[in-house]
Amino acid sequence: MVEKVKVFIDEVIAEMKKVNWTSRKDLVNAAFVVLASAICLGLFITAVDLFLSKGLKLIVK
Repeated sequence: MVEKVKVFIDEVIAEMKKVNWTSRKDLVNAAFVVLASAICLGLFITAVDLFLSKGLKLIVK
């Protein structure tokens, strides 16, 4: 059992050395794009919600 665990850990280490890691600059840029997109989407949803709620209030009155 201990030998299987050792083999597994050795294989994990070997595979992790093959991974092509993203540079810090690319990671920061991707995080910025995600954050900006989330903010834009949130603003859009807020605007649509306000527009629809005002429209419904006009219809109901």
